[in-house]
Amino acid sequence: MSDEQQVGVAPAEPVPLWRNRRFQLLWTGSAFSMLGLEISLLVYPLAVLAVTGSPAIAGVFGGVHMAAGMVASLPAGELCDRYDRRRLLLFAETLRVVVTGSVVAALVLAELTLVHLVVAALLLGAVQPLGGSARMLMVRAVVPGEQLTTALTQEEVRSHAASMGGPPLGGFLYGTAMVLPFVFNAVTFTLSFLCVLFVRPTPPQPRPADQGESSWQRMLSGMRATMAKPELRGVLLFTVLMNVASAPFGLISVVVLEEQGVSSGVIGLAMAGMAVGGLAGTFLVKPIHRLEPGRVMGAMGITTAVLVGLLGLPLGPWWVAGVLFLLLLGVPAMRILVDLLIFRQVPDELRGRVITAAMTMYGVGSALGMTGGGLLLEYLPSPWAAAGLAALVGGCTLFALTMRGFRGLRWPESGSADTVEQR
Repeated sequence: MSDEQQVGVAPAEPVPLWRNRRFQLLWTGSAFSMLGLEISLLVYPLAVLAVTGSPAIAGVFGGVHMAAGMVASLPAGELCDRYDRRRLLLFAETLRVVVTGSVVAALVLAELTLVHLVVAALLLGAVQPLGGSARMLMVRAVVPGEQLTTALTQEEVRSHAASMGGPPLGGFLYGTAMVLPFVFNAVTFTLSFLCVLFVRPTPPQPRPADQGESSWQRMLSGMRATMAKPELRGVLLFTVLMNVASAPFGLISVVVLEEQGVSSGVIGLAMAGMAVGGLAGTFLVKPIHRLEPGRVMGAMGITTAVLVGLLGLPLGPWWVAGVLFLLLLGVPAMRILVDLLIFRQVPDELRGRVITAAMTMYGVGSALGMTGGGLLLEYLPSPWAAAGLAALVGGCTLFALTMRGFRGLRWPESGSADTVEQR
């Protein structure tokens, strides 16, 4: 036996995240990609409007983009669990470059058509769950478990910063020249591709073969795994409810402010309260997670109900901006809570399917929330519509708090599917 074996050697400390080259490359590439996606959500509908002159048809991009993403989510999870995630992410970024480059070429040649834009919406929407899931799983492959919460908090910073900066930048570029935001996006997606290209994650462990399951059964296995455990099911359903409630925040805000005669420019500034709130909320993740998860979700639900009710009060744009800021403060903590309580509690060979199953349910929840919010605003004055949504959230939260399993949720111990940070 060697001297080292006799004395025992402490395991090496992981390098700080800022020195983790693979994570920093992924983070940088993700920042470029997210900025491009945020700009896309603004400028593609504007391009449709320029081509057709119809606001109704301009909404086609968002509808096709969302529908394609929801349809592709479950197959994307199956692909991420069966094939090399780095290659899948490189494919996703390559497709984004090709699609965006085709729009640039069509604009330069004055040949851009509605069909071209709809196909672009379809392809960009379909590849989004594949790229998002593959990137999420690659982060886990390059970050030690005890640093994962910190890494995901940095991911939240990136996401909210892109949400805050993307639309204004996209609007400025589009106003300068219609082709410019698409050129910019092609560059951002190319930079993201190059960042991923230089990442060499640890080779994955061999994955057990599926025992006689069909492709459809494998795609649904992530949903089955989540819904089979009461504690995972409760967390998932509650966070889907939060997605239903949060989806119409923007719509309610716009209607409330338009009824007060607020200009579109000021409405845009007020809406930025969401991105600023989410960015500020990244600094609250650790303090919030000192509470038990059941209490975090209960407090989030009750706070959301109160704030949504206040959102409908006709008190001007800065009131709306302040309420939106407060509504988004807890969102980063909730997203990482889902990661801790669901995604890290399943084995790696199933994790892609669990992630995309959750993303599918969140997408359905958002669609229901937007539809329901629109119907409430159609038939009720905006303060009453906000109050109705608040009552729904409050009632569901109070019901969840009566369930013993929900109230008694605990943070997972280290040694679960991933090692988690000590609290």
